Amino acid sequence: MFPALETELKQETLPDPYEDFMYRHLRYYGYFKATQGFTGSNPGRGHGTAHQATLRRRPTCHNQKDPQLKYTRPTCLSSTVRRQIEAVSRGSLLLSSPLLKSRQLLHNDFGEVNPRLREPRDLFAFLPSSGPLQAPRWPIECEVIKENIHHIEWIPPQPEYFYQPTGNEKVPEIVGEEEGTVVYQLDSVPTEGSYFTSSRVGGKRGIIKDLAVTLQGPEDNALLFESRFESGNLQKAVRVDTYEYELTLRTDLYTNKYTQWFYFRVQNTRKDATYRFTIVNLLKPKSLYTLGMKPLMYSQLDADTHNIGWRREGSEIKYCKSSTGDGQQPFYCLTWTIQFPHDQDTCFFAHFYPYTYTDLQCYLLSVANNPVQAQFCKLRTLCRSLAGNIVYLLTITNPSRTPQEAAAKKAVVLSARVHPGESNGSWIMKGFLDFILSDSPDAQLLRNIFVFKVVPMLNPDGVIVGNSRCSLAGRDLNRHYKTILKDSFPCIWYTRNMIKRLLEEREVLLYCDFHGHSRKNNIFLYGCNNNDRKYWLHERVFPLMLSKNAPDKFSFHSCNFKVQRCKEGTGRVVMWRMGILNSYTMESTFGGSTLGNKRDTHFTTEDLKSLGHQVCDTLLDFCDPDRAKFMQCLEELKELLQQEIHKKFNELGQDMELEGNWSDISLSDIESSTSGSDSSLSDGLPAHLLNIARELNKKKRLYKKKKKKPLQTRKQRNEQYQKNSLMREFKLTDVAERAGFASTLQKPHAFSRNSKNTSSSMVRNEKPRLNEREKPGFTASCSAKRSTNRSQEPARDMKPSWSRNRYPVAKRGRATLTVYPSLHVYTYP
Repeated sequence: MFPALETELKQETLPDPYEDFMYRHLRYYGYFKATQGFTGSNPGRGHGTAHQATLRRRPTCHNQKDPQLKYTRPTCLSSTVRRQIEAVSRGSLLLSSPLLKSRQLLHNDFGEVNPRLREPRDLFAFLPSSGPLQAPRWPIECEVIKENIHHIEWIPPQPEYFYQPTGNEKVPEIVGEEEGTVVYQLDSVPTEGSYFTSSRVGGKRGIIKDLAVTLQGPEDNALLFESRFESGNLQKAVRVDTYEYELTLRTDLYTNKYTQWFYFRVQNTRKDATYRFTIVNLLKPKSLYTLGMKPLMYSQLDADTHNIGWRREGSEIKYCKSSTGDGQQPFYCLTWTIQFPHDQDTCFFAHFYPYTYTDLQCYLLSVANNPVQAQFCKLRTLCRSLAGNIVYLLTITNPSRTPQEAAAKKAVVLSARVHPGESNGSWIMKGFLDFILSDSPDAQLLRNIFVFKVVPMLNPDGVIVGNSRCSLAGRDLNRHYKTILKDSFPCIWYTRNMIKRLLEEREVLLYCDFHGHSRKNNIFLYGCNNNDRKYWLHERVFPLMLSKNAPDKFSFHSCNFKVQRCKEGTGRVVMWRMGILNSYTMESTFGGSTLGNKRDTHFTTEDLKSLGHQVCDTLLDFCDPDRAKFMQCLEELKELLQQEIHKKFNELGQDMELEGNWSDISLSDIESSTSGSDSSLSDGLPAHLLNIARELNKKKRLYKKKKKKPLQTRKQRNEQYQKNSLMREFKLTDVAERAGFASTLQKPHAFSRNSKNTSSSMVRNEKPRLNEREKPGFTASCSAKRSTNRSQEPARDMKPSWSRNRYPVAKRGRATLTVYPSLHVYTYP
């Protein structure tokens, strides 16, 4: 009847580029494997229709635990689905047309094609509304047990105080496996010299061996160790006595260093015995364990029967230099004793409260399934990690009524877990998200005036495998934010690129990356000194405000704002150089507080989550249209800086008087380095990435060379020289006419009037170099009446001196926000 159309049907149908991309992408990440049963427009490629692809994602059996199943067409289908497949396989008139650009069409109950596109499919669903979460992907060298490890959240009813040394703590003598018995040891651990190649769900293929020692009977009291679960870290356990064990931690994968994070399980416990555990291969010479920090223990029986979770336990705690080493660097050991609460219990030990990739996915699933929160919180995939795990990006803001209102919003960027062993960053992030996603009036106001970009877990691969510091590239990601290797460091490359695009759209008011610290107590910030006179000291206002809002947890005295060359690759410095004035690294201790009511107590997860709330609280204070709080903090910072300058010169034995231009002093001269931070120097790129980096740099240079202007002729060069000479003459004349201004510019901006003991460098109008090892004594007074003793911490139990009723008009409703159309005028005085 329609010969033209019949001829068209006989023609070979064109491949759909969208489907071709989808199949390649899904096959790459292991969602299905092509089989011979595939049919469709291009049989040679094994491609079927999009609808068939969706069906093939279902397994042929109901055993969801088998990761090696191939996805094929199911045999039991409903009549409706069968009719749709038959209609497609017959080669529908519309679907067979080579002019058709998409096959994503809807079918009715009779198998007929409707002339409209289907809704976007959930091929790349970030979190399914029902069913299991996406399982973590592991390197193929890692063995992973099939058990699901889950812990309850619990707040201790009483404060957990630091351990007080008695002086009788035992210094352990390392015996080793030569004289002891190995009761647990990982078979193959990829170290330096090897590198990541591929990953899969479940890790290593094959049967999972039982690495723990085999019990000889019910009287055998040997402990059974295990760490092959998410975020676990223990490489070897050696039994050196009946109740004494030496433990070796696994280094970060594909490296030979970074041992700090530990998290493992023991079974077959005895209640009345005193056990001793000694970790023998720690690398840091200083630790909070020397200041009273205790390890964390979790009893499964207590959790099941009494709803008790993680708690601080341990006695005879000692951190000291070990008698062993690898010949290149000394080892340090941590030893403690413990009495288990139950017989035949399953217990866990950890360096800090674990927060795994699965924990994050469960939390984000609850957000995605909340219809109210889904209106202002959009969950997207920022990128895929090296192992193929999703790096999530949350965009949180209330819908704007007009494009002008949307464009006027400033942005705030927050991230966490670039260092996987610093799980305290995830707990602060969880507290922030709990608050900003709530129906609190302050949270609604923040969502009205800001766009929040949140990356809750920057290094999911490292978190999954239990690394302390590195990604699967074997490098510290927080030293490579300037990288050009997108494929090797995707998480930070895409984060930097996202922020770069964000800066083109709107002003980014604040960037903060949440970390953990193993050598100092309390919580504090590292920032970047600003050299712009217009915003002098402004980068210190937010930390000072936060210390006022959280006086028992946050220490302004511990904050530091010096930018060192070795930190140029950190997120804090890179974002600051991109134009974000308030760019910070938040360091939260693994230990506890030395301030206020919480003095000498360990932090709990609730303490860290409450700090996330107080970050939101401080944001409102920082951007309050009433500038009284901002100006109060700025004046206080100036006074603190003056006192610190006097203190420094008194220590140097110089009697200096400050005149009007004292603020011209470089802040770097009076601030010590952040050498006490939990930092690591960059190791450079791994060997297998050096050639890639050289090739990329070579292409970059060639590209710049092509963009250079063509060579000038001799006539053009002469004309340009004459023009430059005239410009220089004009500038010199102009400067001469304003000689007074020029003299002020040439005035040395070092400290003013010299005393008799002034050094020769001051006579030459050079700025004095102060002792960089001294720590600035910046303090934060928490009341309008400032303390006379500026060298101490903020007074304990002090509350913020300012009024807590912010935005009294704006809180009544969103419509009143038009009173403050833009915050650009009010952010800085």
